[in-house]
Amino acid sequence: MPHGSHRIADIALQAGLSEATVDRVLHGRAHVSDRARRAVEEAITELERQGTQLRLDGLTLVLDVVMQAPERFATAARRALEEEMRLIRAANVRARFTLRESGELPALVATLDAIGRGGHVSDGVLLKAPDHRDIAAAVDRLRERGIPVVTLVTDIQRCRRIAYVGLDNAAAGATAAFLVTQWLSGMAGAVLVALSNSAMVGEQQRRDAFAESMHGLDPRRELVTISDADGLDAGVGALVRELVRRRTDITAVYCIGGGNRAIAAELAAAGIAPMVHLGHDLDAENDELLRTGVLTAVLHHDLRIDMRRAGEQFLRFHRVLRGAPTTALATPVIVTAYNMPPALGPAL
Repeated sequence: MPHGSHRIADIALQAGLSEATVDRVLHGRAHVSDRARRAVEEAITELERQGTQLRLDGLTLVLDVVMQAPERFATAARRALEEEMRLIRAANVRARFTLRESGELPALVATLDAIGRGGHVSDGVLLKAPDHRDIAAAVDRLRERGIPVVTLVTDIQRCRRIAYVGLDNAAAGATAAFLVTQWLSGMAGAVLVALSNSAMVGEQQRRDAFAESMHGLDPRRELVTISDADGLDAGVGALVRELVRRRTDITAVYCIGGGNRAIAAELAAAGIAPMVHLGHDLDAENDELLRTGVLTAVLHHDLRIDMRRAGEQFLRFHRVLRGAPTTALATPVIVTAYNMPPALGPAL
């Protein structure tokens, strides 16, 4: 029975509910929880966004996207995936999203363990999460149940994920070190290194490569690290505010995770004007900060290409495409206000 342009079966699949529950929600019947109503509403909204890609025939793959990231990154990633889904012709691909900015590890593990259970179909999980043994074990349990996992932007080590897609984080960290040393050109002062979450292995790789390369290029330069505010402005701002009570010699910033606006604001409030401020990813916030001169440069990679490559690995796993799933690394691109992609804003 259709509801608007969507069948009850499609809504149920998207929401992870039974068709009977969806039918009760759509017809306003009794004995329906608020959670079920919200799930149906969200499913219809997602189907509307993904509707240009859906067809009534052919193979359908349902992917669960589980992501711990600041909203600005999650929004950009979601938009990139939905845009790429419209271009896939080998299969119908639908995505369900579980997005959180922060949270306790057991809740994230429980989310992963619940995927594909209770008769709900899942053909794969696209995952951005901390590198922790409990997450790795949850990934292994998914694989044992036939559900493949592709990690996005930050990897989960020592687990049975089928592929990693995203930035070559070591190359990005080394590139950042090269840029900092070139632009500082012998000036005195320390470099502030800001991580969102030290348990994200991608951020660890960027930091380690940055520190190693800085040691080789500018061995006397001191690095000062702040971490574990999940890239959220309030927490990042508090860490910087505490730091500048002790240190006023910050001459450069390498923001590995998020929170560039808060970092810049707190430094400015303390009368500190770094010569270099590097960030990652051209989300809406960093786009504005780059165009207004707050950021010197952004180490960028195209999320749409990441999503395209992730989709290919799931299609390979399910033998829709030839070949075995494989990791796909993206080369960092240095973007300044003078070479910004047209879709994000004009060059100065």
